[in-house]
Amino acid sequence: MKTPKRWPPALSAALSLLVALGVFLPLAGSFGGPRAGAVPVYEVEAGEFARQVPAQGELKAVRATPIVVPSGVPGPFRIAWLAPDGSRVKAGEVVARFDPSELEKLLIDAEADLASARLRSEKERIQGSAELSKLQRDLEMARLELEQARQFQKKDELIFSRQQIIESEIDGRLASEREQSARDSSRTQKALSATELQLIGIDARKADLKIRQARDGLSALSVTAPYDGVLVLERDWRGNPVRVGDSVWNGQPLAEIPDLAAMEAEVFVLEADAGGLVADKPATVIVESAPGASFPAKIRRVDSLAKPRMRGSPVQYFAVTLALDRTDPRVMKPGQRVRATLHMEERHGALTVPRQAVFQQEGRSVVYKKKGDGFEPAEVRLGPSGTGRVVVESGVAAGDLLALADPTRTAEEEKEEAGEGSGPAAPAGPRGVGAP
Repeated sequence: MKTPKRWPPALSAALSLLVALGVFLPLAGSFGGPRAGAVPVYEVEAGEFARQVPAQGELKAVRATPIVVPSGVPGPFRIAWLAPDGSRVKAGEVVARFDPSELEKLLIDAEADLASARLRSEKERIQGSAELSKLQRDLEMARLELEQARQFQKKDELIFSRQQIIESEIDGRLASEREQSARDSSRTQKALSATELQLIGIDARKADLKIRQARDGLSALSVTAPYDGVLVLERDWRGNPVRVGDSVWNGQPLAEIPDLAAMEAEVFVLEADAGGLVADKPATVIVESAPGASFPAKIRRVDSLAKPRMRGSPVQYFAVTLALDRTDPRVMKPGQRVRATLHMEERHGALTVPRQAVFQQEGRSVVYKKKGDGFEPAEVRLGPSGTGRVVVESGVAAGDLLALADPTRTAEEEKEEAGEGSGPAAPAGPRGVGAP
């Protein structure tokens, strides 16, 4: 049997020491404490910073002539025919027709009301004239009785008894009262007849007005295009255009004919991305049907309130109107989908750092600068932020090495916070900007 080779005692001791150190050093790194060698760092550099916000929307004409339901005509109207959406029309060409049934019924009813008013007026004149003639006869009879009572009044006490004299006086007063009553009745009847005729005249004028309105409506049942162009139908809040069979009212927009020489874009920006969204900010617009070309633009107007684009959706958007620097009629048409990039912030030579390099400590923003074998905290003032990066206004300089993880936290604490440890959770320490 071969005897194993023995090492010299000095060499064996040296090998044992190296093995022991090799085992101990990896274990020593797991006991916690500062981990300067294990913390990833980022070197601060000056460079370009740009905050850009994406948006989507569609093209609209800056100027457009609306086509509306005729005003001054009783409604509602029911659409019987409508030119197709997006069709080219000529000046004077009919683009919409309305159902005449309601107006024809209104005209027939109004003509019947007018004829009835005229018959009632004639009847009132005849009855009033007959009643006045009767009252006039009663008045003449009362006057005759009064004259006779005055002419043959018994006054002589030598000839007539006292009773006869009193009866004669009573007959005279009664005749006078009858004459006055007949006169008052005749006057009242004249006033009543005149008032009734006036009321009937009002009904006749109302019926005549309805007739004129119905005739005007029947003559306005066709809507024509004011000039040559493309017909764009009006849409409701769901995006649905007006359709045949819809009921519309006086002055309600039906469509518009846009001026294709000047276009603008209406885009929608998420409420969360709307910080710093103001007029005159530059933008770039791309028409989806012609993705090879981009058009410079500028924010013209921003809605004051955020609104959902779809009913029942909790996501809210700000509507933004973009003024295009130029319009290309060969590419741009109303209603085309566009994608826009809004250039919210641009800086040259800015110091930017990853969001995970900034931590919150007692309400302050701090970073950990590498110094020697360790890190030291430094308070910073932050500027605008973009996707994953934030501008540092003060507190760091180009060339600084910043910790991308909290160097004050041990590996065991990070494991427990992540849910990997079995013991109780450690107290929360400083967190990075944007950490949940």
